[in-house]
Amino acid sequence: MATTTDPTTTWVEIAGAPRIDGIRFRRPRGDDADYEAMAAVITTANREDQVPWASTATNRREELEGSEGIDLASDVVIAEIEGALVAESGVERGMRSGRPVYDLWGHVDPAYRRRGLGRALLEQNLRRVAERIASGENAGQTPRVRGFADESEIGHRALLESAGFTPARWFFLMRRPTLDDILDAPLPVGLEVRRVLPEHHRAIFDAEHEAFLDHWEPHDKSEAAFITLFGRADLDTDLWVVAWDGDEIAGVVQNWIWHEENASLGVSRGWLEHISVRRPWRRRGLGRAITAESLRRLRTAGMTDAMLGVDADNPTGALGLYTDLGFEVGRPATAYWGPIPR
Repeated sequence: MATTTDPTTTWVEIAGAPRIDGIRFRRPRGDDADYEAMAAVITTANREDQVPWASTATNRREELEGSEGIDLASDVVIAEIEGALVAESGVERGMRSGRPVYDLWGHVDPAYRRRGLGRALLEQNLRRVAERIASGENAGQTPRVRGFADESEIGHRALLESAGFTPARWFFLMRRPTLDDILDAPLPVGLEVRRVLPEHHRAIFDAEHEAFLDHWEPHDKSEAAFITLFGRADLDTDLWVVAWDGDEIAGVVQNWIWHEENASLGVSRGWLEHISVRRPWRRRGLGRAITAESLRRLRTAGMTDAMLGVDADNPTGALGLYTDLGFEVGRPATAYWGPIPR
């Protein structure tokens, strides 16, 4: 799990920082105020860039403290002016297909963009990656460096590309603007959907992991990810759709309602996440059936629209499936491979 800082403030010198009056850099304190401020900067940045999701303090805490690849005392940097947070950035190390990958992120308040702040934080992230590589934590393996940017994040894309990052993969957010007229898609014969019980959690986690091994850069299985998933504040497994074939899990959809995010955006939205079907049950209509059932469950819960994310080159034809079920394709986001810092 991520390491939290003590209540004292740890200030950081950032090489190449822009000359902005009053700006200072520090590590997160790990308190509620910091997580609220970080979430606010992310949400403000997304709103400016027309990225259709918001962050919340609860989710930010869960994402950072729930990751075994982030040390808040070393990997995350906050920029503030007179006590007001104006940017946040960091590095997370994860294992994907047995190979270490360093994911970089950063968000800058639109009022302080185009002054060199984003570039300074990106360079700081790359220096941190170099430190972690030099520490020997990869045991001789060659790591990769990755960044993400939505098509509408023009400045972020330009920054990554100017630093030598190259496009590797594209993803779409898809939205179903209404939860009316949901397709009637029955389960394949012999399968049934069962309510999720605590004793099912491990089997569901394992089944999803197996199903995603066929996808691009899948996460390696970790206990930290299991603990974080089933410990999230907004967890409601009654929304999930899990299809069984006897004692085997055939397919899963994690459905989530992020209540704070919905309140922030003024929407009633459900998210379909980790839609997965294991190999022996593919090409039989199971993905269509559990996705349609997910939409019905979100509608019953009072939601009026739904969103999901999909790999543009998904090997199982998911993009066409979701389009058939009424989802509309949004703008693409790009995954970039970056240079290995020395």
